[in-house]
Amino acid sequence: MACMSVLTRDEAQTRAQLLDVHRYTIELDLTTGDETFESRTVIRFTARTGADTFVELKPAELRSAVLDGEALDPQTLDGNRLPLKNLAAGEHELRIAASMRYSRTGEGMHRFTDPADGETYVYTQMFMDDVQRVFAAFDQPDLKSVFDLSVKAPTGWTVLANGVTEHLGEGRWQSAATPPISTYLVAVAAGPWHSVRTEHRDLPFGIHCRRSLAPHLDAEADEILDVTRACFDRYHEKFTEPYPFDSYDQAFVPEFNAGAMENPGLVTFRDDFVYRSAVTDTERQIRAMVIAHEMAHMWFGDLVTLRWWDDIWLNESFAEYMGYQTTAEATRFTDTWTEFGVTRKAWGYDADQRPSTHPVAPEDVADTASALLNFDGISYAKGASALRQLVTWLGEEDFLAGINTHFARHRFANATLADFIDSLASATERDVHAWADAWLRTTGVDTLTPTVTTEAGTCALTVEHTGSRPHRIAVGLYDQDLSDDKGRLTLRRRLDVDVPQSAPQPLGKPPALLLLNDGDLTYTKVRFDAASAESVGTSLSRLPDPLTRAVVWNALRDAVRDGELAPGAYLETARLHLPRETDLALAQGVLAFASTQIADRYLTPEERPAALATLSSLCRDLIRRTEDGDHPGLRLIAVRHFIDVAAHPETIAAWLAEGTVPGGPELDPDLRWRVLARLAVLGATDEAAIAAEQERDPSANGREGAARCRAALPDAEAKRAAWAAMFDGDELSNYLFTATAQGFWQPEQADLVRHYVPRFYDDAVAVAARRGPAIADAVGRWAFPAHAVDTENLTLGEACLREADPTPSLRRKLTDQLDDLRRALRVREGTTA
Repeated sequence: MACMSVLTRDEAQTRAQLLDVHRYTIELDLTTGDETFESRTVIRFTARTGADTFVELKPAELRSAVLDGEALDPQTLDGNRLPLKNLAAGEHELRIAASMRYSRTGEGMHRFTDPADGETYVYTQMFMDDVQRVFAAFDQPDLKSVFDLSVKAPTGWTVLANGVTEHLGEGRWQSAATPPISTYLVAVAAGPWHSVRTEHRDLPFGIHCRRSLAPHLDAEADEILDVTRACFDRYHEKFTEPYPFDSYDQAFVPEFNAGAMENPGLVTFRDDFVYRSAVTDTERQIRAMVIAHEMAHMWFGDLVTLRWWDDIWLNESFAEYMGYQTTAEATRFTDTWTEFGVTRKAWGYDADQRPSTHPVAPEDVADTASALLNFDGISYAKGASALRQLVTWLGEEDFLAGINTHFARHRFANATLADFIDSLASATERDVHAWADAWLRTTGVDTLTPTVTTEAGTCALTVEHTGSRPHRIAVGLYDQDLSDDKGRLTLRRRLDVDVPQSAPQPLGKPPALLLLNDGDLTYTKVRFDAASAESVGTSLSRLPDPLTRAVVWNALRDAVRDGELAPGAYLETARLHLPRETDLALAQGVLAFASTQIADRYLTPEERPAALATLSSLCRDLIRRTEDGDHPGLRLIAVRHFIDVAAHPETIAAWLAEGTVPGGPELDPDLRWRVLARLAVLGATDEAAIAAEQERDPSANGREGAARCRAALPDAEAKRAAWAAMFDGDELSNYLFTATAQGFWQPEQADLVRHYVPRFYDDAVAVAARRGPAIADAVGRWAFPAHAVDTENLTLGEACLREADPTPSLRRKLTDQLDDLRRALRVREGTTA
């Protein structure tokens, strides 16, 4: 296999100084078979001076290359680089014809055949350097160009692209030419799509999915389009620059690696967002947020694009912030920041405390392989948290004025952090350059700890600050409601406090609970004073606001991870307070942390059964509490987690046999597969039952569910087959690999799979090198033996990093997993970092 080169920042800067790229004319033929497609590209560009350069592509076969009418030798293709020697200053035309491979890993041109009906779909994911799998390109974000795309597709297919497409007959489709965009944003999706089309503000809008999901998309279409229109209108109230493209399509595509991708005019989403089973309102809120997030990218990322990948935060942090804020402002989902605090912020905190942490805006992204590693909780959640703090400090009016200046200065062009900060500075008297240095160029999580001193019946607050960033926070003062015998806490007032403080903050009489960062407007860990910790233990669920409760639960989570709160104490707090919780995101987040981290990793194998019993009892309490039908989302969460922590099969096996939970819900396909997977772990089902369930549900989800169940069977032959499928062959798609990995390791089966732990490291390195970054990510995330919290696993992993030379994607995942393993060992030992 030829060695593929990654593009370095220095190479990109040199090429950007040399070239202006004007237009790509691309012809794709998708009718040539199941393995490859034909790609013809004409690139018109200008060289400012005479020099050598290169164009990138990753073909199955390079058929021809012609530069200014002169044939180039295809044999000069070196990996993914075709040299262009002795370019003269002036205009040039490069013609490339190649055969390209379809992908089964969600990279480049992904091909999927739906097991439900046999229909085939293809779509592109061009991100980072995957455009090279589809057509030849000068592949870097600051060489923007116009793209003119045509596609030949099988009869009965519809072709979607960045611009409005027209069927010219005989399977030939032409897309309207784009305005100048970056190579990684070009998009095509082709197949027998089911489509729902409408217009809004004189623009064509469409949503699309595979045919087998048509009834489900039709059921969801009103909500999806309502959210889309509401966010579109809200962005036009915020931004002075109008939507910059000719249409807005949203395609829900199979086996998509990310949540979604912001291709201008054609956003692609994972088709899990087309719900075929019951979901909670929080899950609907997340879908709405993702729609808003990707739409924000039309301005942040597509209209104005980063110059190099060190400024990925200019795309992702802004879209993350705007996605949550605009969803809260424009849709019925007004509590988005609670889910952000519980789910996304925890992702950022965890990433920022690992050795792989990096600044929100790093200065040392040397190449594209390094850049790919920074699409993490820091670039998304920490960056969005930093922006939320910036808006708190700057004021929304000045913030929006600054970003509108940024759009006007750099429309259809590229920009850097310095450009953005200069735009902000033009709208305010505040020192945003100093703010950026403190917030965007530093790593790690600050910690704020309150010290309350009392004198003559009044008290004052001093905030101890571990870290370097300035914070503007709200401090919530809560008093016990003496008229309520259940421990209700009421808000006395919120104080605005700048940290570091210039002087202690007077509080008046001592509060029952003092909460730093109430409202969650900054990015920091917080601790409690002794009196507040006692109030949390007795009255957490009696706090009136879910976002306040989210700050408290996050503080408890951080304290467990930092070795300052025993895992059992967290479980006891959950047992006491979660049965009274009403917020779905909080209930889901607390149960997920309690089961997957505390029970499965932070407690010893000997302690785990008691923890599962506690969680099972807690879920039973929630199920009983929701029997009246007034809280279907909360009941669904409780049922899901009851299944996941079941230590004995009888109850959930009865649910499966009867097709329903007593009192509801009925078991839809997702719940049936969930029950069957747990029964597989417990040894209470077999291959015949799995095959029967797959016959009942022949969908792609059913195929993944069956793979997960088969890998989870406590049988040596089942484990051998699952391992061989993951590591010995290349047949599994990205989703089937993940499903198999999710089933393989189970804490209940530690002895059965013990000999696979040392095998993992060599096999992981080999498959990551063979199959590329998407599978490497899945290997490191899902196939890692996370259940094996012991020094032997740690030693093996450290040796792998030292000696085995894993690919960058796998190295990053293993580095993070091993740091989490060290943390779990410290928590078990009762020590702090």
